[in-house]
Formats: sequence, C-alpha cells, structure tokens
Amino acid sequence: MTNAPALRVRRSIADIQADYDAGRKTELETLMRAWKGIKELGPNEFNSFFMIGGFHGEPFRGPGAQTPAWWGGYCQHGTVLFPTWHRAYLHRLESALRSIPGCESVTLPFWDETSTLSRKTGIPRALTDETFVLDGQTIPNPLRSFTLPATIVDAVTGDNDLYTKPQDYTTVRYPLSGLVGTPADRAATAAHNALYPTPSDQTRLLNGNIMNWLNTSFTVGGNTVGLIYQKFIDCLNTPTYTLFSNTTSAANWNNANPKALVVALESPHNSMHLAVGGFDVPGQGTFSPIAGANGDMGENDTAGLDPIFYFHHCFIDYVFWIWQRRHNATDTLAIDAADPGAKYGAQNQPPAGADPNATMAMTTPLEPFFRQYGVPYTSADVVNIEKQLGYTYGPASLDTYAAPPGPQVMAAVPTAVPGQTTVHVAGIDRSKIRGSFLVATWAELDGRKQLVGLDPVLSRWQTAGCANCQTKLRVTSDVALPPGADPASVAVEVHTRDGLLGHGPSPGSVGLLPETLAMAAAPQPFTVEIR
Repeated sequence: MTNAPALRVRRSIADIQADYDAGRKTELETLMRAWKGIKELGPNEFNSFFMIGGFHGEPFRGPGAQTPAWWGGYCQHGTVLFPTWHRAYLHRLESALRSIPGCESVTLPFWDETSTLSRKTGIPRALTDETFVLDGQTIPNPLRSFTLPATIVDAVTGDNDLYTKPQDYTTVRYPLSGLVGTPADRAATAAHNALYPTPSDQTRLLNGNIMNWLNTSFTVGGNTVGLIYQKFIDCLNTPTYTLFSNTTSAANWNNANPKALVVALESPHNSMHLAVGGFDVPGQGTFSPIAGANGDMGENDTAGLDPIFYFHHCFIDYVFWIWQRRHNATDTLAIDAADPGAKYGAQNQPPAGADPNATMAMTTPLEPFFRQYGVPYTSADVVNIEKQLGYTYGPASLDTYAAPPGPQVMAAVPTAVPGQTTVHVAGIDRSKIRGSFLVATWAELDGRKQLVGLDPVLSRWQTAGCANCQTKLRVTSDVALPPGADPASVAVEVHTRDGLLGHGPSPGSVGLLPETLAMAAAPQPFTVEIR
C-alpha cells in the first residue's frame, strides 16, 4: 500500500518573509525564482505570466475582444462560480510556478489580510520591496509589479482604447495611475504620477491606505466594530454556498429580507481590490483623498496582471476553505439554480466561451482550465482542496472560525434579527459612473456622525460599451444600522473616481474638491429607504 503524497502547504507570505529575515531564506528565494521565471517566458508560452495573467481580463479574446455583448476575459464575478473559478485559476498559476527548474516544490502563499500584522503595517514587505537579492544579484522584486512584454489593445466597441496598454507598461498600485490608453489619459497620468516619484513614498502611501481600509470601524456603546475586517468574519456565517459565493445572490436576498442580511465573500474581496487599486476610505485616517489614483487592481480588466492579485486571491480561497470547514461543505457544494447569481445578465457578462443563456451548475466548465487534454475543470473538481487538488493552508488569522459555533447545526437559511433597521439604497446607475465606486452609509451614533456601511462595486470604466452591463445597471446596497443609530440622521454617498454623489455633505466630504461637493446639491442620483 502506497502512502498518499504529502499535501502542499500554502503559507502566509508574512511568515515566509519572517523566516527569510531569520536566515531561513530558501522558501522565499525559491518563490522569487519561480515568479521571475514565469515572468520572463515569452508572451505566447503556455506557462508565461503574461498568458496566465491575461486569463482574468486583458488581453481580451473571443467575441468579447470586440463585441460588447461579451466579457473578453474568463473571470467569473457576480456569479456562483466566483469562488470555484478563482480556485482553479490559482491552481493553474501555481502549476506554472512549479514548472520553473528548481521550483518544483513551490506553493503560492497568501497575504493574510485580516492578520494583526496587516492591520498594523499594511502589505507584507515581500510584495512591495523594490528589489530582492537572488543568487547573489540584486534584481527587481518579481512580486512588486509586472512589465508587459507585448502591447494590449482594447478594441471593444465604445471603449475608445481606454484599457489599451503599450509594451513595456509596468503595473501600478495606489497612489499611482495606470490609465495610458489615450493621449489625454497619458498626459493626465504622467502629471499625476510625477507627484509621487519615489518608490518609498509610493509604498508608504499604499500601506497607509491599506491600514485605513483594514481598520475602518465605528464605535457603539464603547465597542469598536470593524467594517471590512468584520465583513470577512460575517461572510463565514452566511449559511448557503449560493449566498456566500457572490454579491449578486447576496444583494437579491438582502433586498427581499431586510432583517436577515447576509455578506458574500465577494464583498470584502472587492474592498481589497479597491484599496490596492486606488480608492481611499471616505473620511477616515490622516490622509487626504488622492484624486486620480487608478491602479491596475482597481478594475477587473487589468487586475490579473499585478502579482499581488494572486496573493490576495489566495487569501480569498483560504477564507472559502474556512467557510467550507465551518459549514461541513468540504466535499459537496450546492448551487441554487433559481438564484439570479446562477445566470448571466445580472452583474457580469458571459465570459469567453460561455453560453450566455446557460444556468450555472457544479458541472459548468471553468474555462480555460483543463484537468487533462480536452477535459475542462468544473466546480465539482475543485471542491475539496486536499483530496482533489493536493494542497492545504498553513496557520492564518481566521483559523478559529473553521469550527461551527458550538454543537448546534448552522441555520439552513439566514436568520432574521428582531428589530433590525436596514438602510436600503437603490437606483445607482452604473452607466453614469466611470469605473469602480463605493457606496458609503453614515449615521449619528454615540453622539457623532460615523461611517456604518461601505459597499465596494467593481465596475468597468465604460459600461456604455457593455451590453450586459446595460441589462442590469442599477446597483443596490443594504446596510444594517447598529443599535442606537438614529435613522433620521442617515446620509448615503457614492464615491466615484470623478467625485461624489450623495444626499448632502457629511464627514465623508472632507478633502474633496468644491465641484465635488456641489454634486450633492444636484437631483438625487439614487433612493434611500429605511426599512
């Protein structure tokens, strides 16, 4: 009888960095060598980072390369396949890393975003240092950015070259801008980026923004309640896979069940994309908002080209696995075929190769990932990471949530909270907003205005060229008011890359331009209902 192969262990990148700093350098050096290797492969090679990074969004392929009725990438967002597609994606990237000679045992680490270290210092140093010493030579840090080996052309009707990136373009993060598709964009980006010329300043501002996001909270009755941090915890209590998996399903449920709100894993995931990619938390921290920050992680079109994407998503996969263990779902997952998150046309287009009229199921192919020649992975193939994919996770900050809360069986459906008051925001029109945005909810609490809700929305810069976006352009947000909050004091703002939409000035308007504040006096661009 042969023993089963040992599981590969995906560790926290911060722990690997700590080992390196203590003189145990092999694991981090091997990881850097693997990343350097796939980034140096030709753009058309099977395991090249350019090839794999482009699976998520750009460079577009299939009908979505030109036709706005399709999404030109393969990624699943706003659907029940969001967790499983990205799990297969990480497995593909990890296999490519192991294809580099000398790196056969490498695993993909995760950025433990809810750790005390992340909340106190920001992004682990291995992901932001400008250089790394490998084999006695100082090289550009392979995990800090990616320089394109070929031009990416955005030919989608209506985009007007918005997402075009030239050969030798290098990905950027907050506080920089990466919009270079048009002459006007290039001029604006050059002027903006010149304000932050040194890598050390860029990293300092980025880490400050990350800490603001991870530590954003409100105080009620002397107790501090985190917003983004708490969402990672709250999503673990969402009882069904369908509602846990994506924002479309969760929003549909929350709209119909205001006293039994749920949080989808995709929601705090979106927050961290925007934190790295270029959004400040409204009215929080000591930094003034940096208008014009447009990092690649902030849009699905370009996010997969930044190496940090994979460390972020590895953490999301870890949270997914914790949810599975907590809900006794390590071997089976159930998709509600009647849920809007199981169909295209809700919050994302059908990706390349998909049937736009299909109902998603556990047997839906996870394009473009294949178990063997001609046989695509499906969600059913990636349910159990240990038995089916051969890896597990090392120690991390949410491990204590893997066990159900006590001996009782978790509720089969979300449980209503008696007396719960909810703020329901409706009618936010994505066609009127360029790119991703935030929905911020404020209320009077403990004698002062506090930010009590923050919903991130990942959206394309040009939804007018997106046929599916046109079919479902209205975004909703539901926030449970904390006990003691005054419903009459509620103010809601939509923070966009172009300014502020809202129901009057609030603390979130601090630091914004006068023309931005003037938007608050315009006709209300959405409705707010206290339920």
